[in-house]
Amino acid sequence: MDFTRDESADAVAEVVVSLLERESARNMELWPRLVDSGLLAVAVPERFGGDGMGLPEVSALLMELATDAVAVPALPTFGFGVLPLVDLLSDEPARRVLAEVDKGTIITAALNEPGRPFTVTPTTRAVRAGDTVRITGRKPGVLYAAEACWILVPTDSGVALVDSASPGLEIVAVAGSAGIPEATVVLNEVEIPADHLLPDALHTLHRHALACIGAVADGLLKGAITLTAEHVRTREQFGRPLAEFQAVAQQIADLYVVSRTLHVAAESACWALAQQDRSPEHQHRVDEDLDVLAYWVAAELPRAMQKCHHLHGGLGVDITHPMHRYYSQAKDLARLLGGAGLRLDLLGARCSSI
Repeated sequence: MDFTRDESADAVAEVVVSLLERESARNMELWPRLVDSGLLAVAVPERFGGDGMGLPEVSALLMELATDAVAVPALPTFGFGVLPLVDLLSDEPARRVLAEVDKGTIITAALNEPGRPFTVTPTTRAVRAGDTVRITGRKPGVLYAAEACWILVPTDSGVALVDSASPGLEIVAVAGSAGIPEATVVLNEVEIPADHLLPDALHTLHRHALACIGAVADGLLKGAITLTAEHVRTREQFGRPLAEFQAVAQQIADLYVVSRTLHVAAESACWALAQQDRSPEHQHRVDEDLDVLAYWVAAELPRAMQKCHHLHGGLGVDITHPMHRYYSQAKDLARLLGGAGLRLDLLGARCSSI
């Protein structure tokens, strides 16, 4: 398989790199600059004023942002929102949601339930009442919930597209490792229009979320290794650069192997998901690739970040040092996925069912 970026993905990546070279902000202060750059229109369909691009371009965008550990809501907006919504909504609801994304509107998704990350059998209830649907449930670990205009909420009857200002919706802020806004979303008889309940959208939501998390993880590790390699190249001990010590060189080599493996897993999963092949064999390959990717992110990304911290010595522990941004975001991604144990169980179940 040739996973080389095509011209459109390369162009998106170049715009991101150019923006990051000009701007020093790596938090929400960068979000308006992303709006001005036109990058938020990348995945919005052309009929709603966007560029009509897809997962390859979005994964390139997310990876390049993550390479600098940028803390903005690009992952939830694109990976949990725009990509799953494209072609799943009728024109009118889609226009309301997608037409505002290029202006900075944030979308997110409530992927987890208490003790059940990425559950495929949500217990959150959706009850029809005429032309409306009432949603009741509790969703922890929702990224940028307070900042989002729309939240995708998996229920027992499909994925509900919920206006975050709806009566009966409560957002309880919680603390994450990276300082990225996160919350528990409590829904008590929250009413939505009936056409905002998407009966067959959960699988699509999970697939795009996993693929985009993988792209972010790929960028985070690439950036952390670059930072670490520069540190050991320039930091001296006993009159020699740290990189000249065999033990240090071996650890950097190990990190490179983990990074390349993660890159291949992320590229393979995104490539497979982006294809139009609807055959059962290809669809099985997509889910298998995503399960492998999710396990590698949950199991190996935190370990690699710990090794980067170790090679930085005490410097990397300081929260003012850039390494802290990479490590904390990686830790939160692994938690969002449910941890290595859960992902290994899911991967094992898939292998045993073949």
